[in-house]
Amino acid sequence: MGRYGDLDYPKLTKRGFFLGLAMLLVGAAGEAFLPMLVGPLPSWEATLLLDLEILGLVLAFLSPVVFGFALPLTE
Repeated sequence: MGRYGDLDYPKLTKRGFFLGLAMLLVGAAGEAFLPMLVGPLPSWEATLLLDLEILGLVLAFLSPVVFGFALPLTE
């Protein structure tokens, strides 16, 4: 048992990356296709989709760094 318990680092890295990628794709697709389908988006929806894209990028980049490098090195 390691310092942080029994964490499966490869699984956490992959799941975090793909979750971030999914968030990025949902946000980008929503910004691209929703205005064509329903007309102009209210500002709160556009902000929500932009935030989803930004958080997706951050999660997709930080997940491999945290679960792939930092945590395994500190055990």
